[in-house]
Amino acid sequence: MGSLVFEHRQENNSAHMTTSSLEPEEFRRQGHMVIDFSADYYQIIEKYPVLSQVQPCYLIKRLPESAPYDLEPIETILQDVHDHIIPGLTHWQSPNHFAYFPATISTAGFLGEMLTTGFNVVGFNWMASPAATELETIVMDWLGDMLKLPKYFLFSGDGGGVLQGTCEAIVCTMAAARDKMLSQIGRENIGKLVVYRSDQIHSTLQKASQIVGIHPKNFRVIETTKSTSFALSPEINYLFRHRRQACPIVSLSHNWNNRINSR
Repeated sequence: MGSLVFEHRQENNSAHMTTSSLEPEEFRRQGHMVIDFSADYYQIIEKYPVLSQVQPCYLIKRLPESAPYDLEPIETILQDVHDHIIPGLTHWQSPNHFAYFPATISTAGFLGEMLTTGFNVVGFNWMASPAATELETIVMDWLGDMLKLPKYFLFSGDGGGVLQGTCEAIVCTMAAARDKMLSQIGRENIGKLVVYRSDQIHSTLQKASQIVGIHPKNFRVIETTKSTSFALSPEINYLFRHRRQACPIVSLSHNWNNRINSR
C-alpha cells in the first residue's frame, strides 16, 4: 500500500486555535494544507486496495472514548485522517473501482464543492440568494438542452422543477404510474396493480412500491440474462405479463431509466 508523504511540519499552533471561525490568514494556511493533503491522496490513490482491508469496529479501538476537550492543530487532525481514516476507506475514486456506479466526483468538481461550501448559500427562494436561484435555473436548462428535453420541461419554457435524489425520484415515478392506471380502472382497484422489475434493480424500488400502496405480493422480479445486457426488455416484460395473466398492471423496469406500461 502506498502512503501519503506528510511533509508539513508538526508545530504548536495554539495561538491560532480559537473556538470560533478561523481568521482569514489561518483559514488560508489550513486550506492550503487540506488541498495538498487531498492532492497527494489523488496522486497515489491507485496504489491503495480498492476495498478496505480493516475489520468491523476497527476505528473504535483507535479513537478516544469521548470527544476531545482541547482543540488540536490541523497537522494532528490530518495525520489522524492519514493513519486511521484512509485505511478504512473503500476508494470510490480509484481507477480500479468498478462496483456499483462510476466515480461520483472529479477533482474539478471538488473545487466547485469548495466554492459552494465557502458561500454556504441557503437558496430556498429567490430573495435568499438571487444568484443561486438564477444560476440553478440557467444550468438546469443547459442540461435539459443537452438531453434534448421538450421545451415544456425547461424553466425557460414555463417548466422547471426540483432536484431530487434517486429515492425521491423513484417514489414520484411510482406514484405517477399508479395514478395513471387508477384513473382508468378506479382507485378501489389498487390491489390489482402489479409492479414488475428486473433482478438488477436497486432495492429502493420495492420500498417505493410499498410507500405508494402496492401490495408486497404484487411486486414481482423478472430474471435477466447477459444476452439482453441484463436489461428488462419489452419482449421479456410482455411474455412475463401474459404468463402471469396479471391485468390490469403497472409495470416498471429499470435500466438507468423507468418505463411505464399498462395493459
